[in-house]
Amino acid sequence: MRLSRLPAAAAVLLLAACAGPWSTMNIPPGTPGAEVMAHAGRPTRIVPLPNGGQRLQYSLQPLGREAYMVDTDASGRVVASYQALNEANFNRIEPGKWTRADVEREFGPPAWVDGVASWNGPIYTYRWRDLARSDMFYWVYFDPQGVAQRAHPGMEFFNSPNDRSR
Repeated sequence: MRLSRLPAAAAVLLLAACAGPWSTMNIPPGTPGAEVMAHAGRPTRIVPLPNGGQRLQYSLQPLGREAYMVDTDASGRVVASYQALNEANFNRIEPGKWTRADVEREFGPPAWVDGVASWNGPIYTYRWRDLARSDMFYWVYFDPQGVAQRAHPGMEFFNSPNDRSR
């Protein structure tokens, strides 16, 4: 009796895995945005784009290291889908030009927002993985007016071999 339940349980787990935000990758252009949401679920945020379309953001922050973006045109059809948290995309940030709205449009909500005594403004922290699959942070420092003034990566040493020896 128990063995007959095993295939059903496996099917449920497989379907659940297919319905997560990671299923937004490699969506064919022209797919209706409503179809994406039917399969991937409700996005973390929906952000308007300059072309009249929308960006469906599926962020796995604060614990995950991915943020999937699905861009639609003005008619609601997919024009692009991609994982946004990577070095090439972070390098597009232009200190002195990009605002908090620009950063959140491109990367979704941060894992957390910090402040430190040596900086007068909020600091966004994104968690991501580099090409070597190393766990990383990416920090964006905003001035009090909400304009990015600094941005840089750093290693995430949580659970590194040295942490495990204690």
